[in-house]
Amino acid sequence: MRNLKTPLLLYFSGTLLAGIFLLGDVACHSSFRDTGNTSGKITRANRNWEEYGGGPDQSKYVSLTQITKANVAQLSVAWTYATGDSTEYLFNPVVVDGVMYVVAKNYSLVALDAATGKELWIHANLKGITWRGLNYWESKDRKDRRIIFSLNNHLQAIDAATGKSILSFGNNGSVSLKEGLDRDPATIGRVQSTTPGRVFEDLIILGSSPGENYFSPPGYLRAYHVLTGKLVWTFHTIPQPGEYGYDTWPKDAWKYAGGVNTWGEISIDTKRGIAYFPLGSPTYDYYGADRIGSNLYGNCLLALDARTGKRLWHFQFVHHDLWDYDLTAAPQLITVKHRGKKVDAVAQATKHGFLFAFNRVTGEPLWPIEERPVPPSEMPGEQAWPTQPFQPALEPFTRHTVTAHDLNPYFTPAQTAHWQKRLKAARTGLFTPPSDQHEIVVIPGAVGGANLGNTAADPGKGIVYISSQDYPSVYKLEKMGDKEARVNGATNNRGMKAYQQYCQACHGENRAGAAGPSLLDLGKRVDPDNFKNVLATGKGQMPGFQHIDEKTVNELYRYLAGDVTGSRFTVARKEVPVMPAGNVVASGGAPLTETSPVGRNGIRYYPHDVDTPATRYISDYGLEYPDLMKPVWSSVMAYDLNTGTVKWRHALGQDANVAALGGKNTGIPIGSQRKGMIVTSNGLLFATSKGGKIYAFDAENGRELWSADLPWETYGMPAMYEANGRQFIVVSATSPFTKESINRSVLPGALPRSYVAFALPENIKQ
Repeated sequence: MRNLKTPLLLYFSGTLLAGIFLLGDVACHSSFRDTGNTSGKITRANRNWEEYGGGPDQSKYVSLTQITKANVAQLSVAWTYATGDSTEYLFNPVVVDGVMYVVAKNYSLVALDAATGKELWIHANLKGITWRGLNYWESKDRKDRRIIFSLNNHLQAIDAATGKSILSFGNNGSVSLKEGLDRDPATIGRVQSTTPGRVFEDLIILGSSPGENYFSPPGYLRAYHVLTGKLVWTFHTIPQPGEYGYDTWPKDAWKYAGGVNTWGEISIDTKRGIAYFPLGSPTYDYYGADRIGSNLYGNCLLALDARTGKRLWHFQFVHHDLWDYDLTAAPQLITVKHRGKKVDAVAQATKHGFLFAFNRVTGEPLWPIEERPVPPSEMPGEQAWPTQPFQPALEPFTRHTVTAHDLNPYFTPAQTAHWQKRLKAARTGLFTPPSDQHEIVVIPGAVGGANLGNTAADPGKGIVYISSQDYPSVYKLEKMGDKEARVNGATNNRGMKAYQQYCQACHGENRAGAAGPSLLDLGKRVDPDNFKNVLATGKGQMPGFQHIDEKTVNELYRYLAGDVTGSRFTVARKEVPVMPAGNVVASGGAPLTETSPVGRNGIRYYPHDVDTPATRYISDYGLEYPDLMKPVWSSVMAYDLNTGTVKWRHALGQDANVAALGGKNTGIPIGSQRKGMIVTSNGLLFATSKGGKIYAFDAENGRELWSADLPWETYGMPAMYEANGRQFIVVSATSPFTKESINRSVLPGALPRSYVAFALPENIKQ
């Protein structure tokens, strides 16, 4: 590697002015990563990791070559930065010109020296900040450089050099994301996504996470100006009268239906100015009698003009979704040789285990997609769509059948007999609609399949990498009561019912703990805001429950904050902001412009002229059985989309309990959820796995070349960059281990919760 000068770092009155000079002949502009760049030329963009996922195309592809197949086994810990608290950070660091931005120290934004991990400055007390990453933008002359993020349903900007809020942005520094959704903002509980959105030119393009229950807000796609915070365009994902797709819904469904949101990863073709959005399910997920139709743009890959929000094309992967098969994984922008011609394509991996590929400009499928008949619904008022799309040319990356033969061979005889009987009474199979008469056992279930962070690519070679898990769900619908639930230990109230559905399996029938910790007296220890954050994003083995509506979340908290008889209710006081040790330059972000408090009910009624079902039905997510099936439970694989074939597949992780019984290459239950990958131009694939592991594979054949144990579990996407002439890979290791893993956090000399950076020894030069 040629010797690269590093940016000049100047300190004045405690303020960092970083990277104020350009390197070499790199031009100044807002977006530096060229989609599909495979030249291997080291540019400023390649040295950096300027946004969530590394670049606008979300390939997680870097042209850094210091770490090779020959020396990767010599990687070791170069530095660590302790987060200084007990919080699990699902954060993907952002690195620009030798400065790394992370979230640590009780939800503070922290700037670090990317070469050493030395702390530079802290903007403290940003609880409610986007969980998974941040957006970086700079002006053409680089004098204005901003970190843009969401905080408690508001969009804000911080000066990337000083760490201070930019109060000229929006209304005194913030923009309410609850405005402009054609609903009363006071009835909206949450809207900001846990992913940060995407910067394109002078726009910040956002999805949302409004929940996926009855009467959740719609998931409109929006773009704001990075300097002013002004709304530039909105795309109605639930079409309004006169808009394309309006006839795929009941009349005026846009007034009450919700969801159809991008809470996953947006990809942008910067050369063409096309943004690709993976869209989620329409509400309610499992019973759609109030949304008869195919429900565009639910479960679509949607291509929009990034500058105007104009629809270019779309493809719907699930019609009238009844299985929570929302799209979340990043669309991969690749170039392939197809039928003798070079084609710029986009590939989308789904939660239900298929990979689809399209011409990224026209939306034409590269291989024929078949509409196949699927089972009808037996629920009153429901009309399941009669066909669903299948991609027969590309091998699925998950299983789709559940039989007694597929049961976990490590079950006890009693467990096996129990499930044989249960499966005999249930209905199984992909696209079998949920029922109130019997259980439905499907694989993949509500969390996939492929999920956030689970796709990457070598764009120029047309290779797409997927990490996935075989994780079933067990569904059964039940009637939803119309009366308000009350916290009363003698009543099967909604809060108690929510606990039984989502929490009891791990935390015990009496809340005293089982596989998970005790939740007794939770109200004294955890304030409502922190409870909602943890519930939405997950913690430890617990998956994130972003789809639970605001009312149920509030009543679940109220139930947990009461005693077992419901005779008292204790809410923890909101934490008083505490200034962490270090160079704190600001605290709390910009002032928020609050809307009116959310009412107890919010919008809970249909418009008077809308014909709606007399009874509504609900189901839980059925996620209590991640190891129901026989291994492999999690894996990483490579598709060659020049030929439409799978190049290789490798188990991802290893269940520690099964390993003790002699099991090998099994993967690990929930092994790829909240994990990520990085692809290098010289043929390496890095991947994180449950169990606190990071691996390097040969990207050509899947051979494992290196692995390292982290001191804590990792739930954040890794980042790769160059600083001071060294190539680093950094990952957040801040989460507790679970029963399937060796708990290294309790071993003598274990590091605290930290961001951990790996590099080759300094004496190794290429």
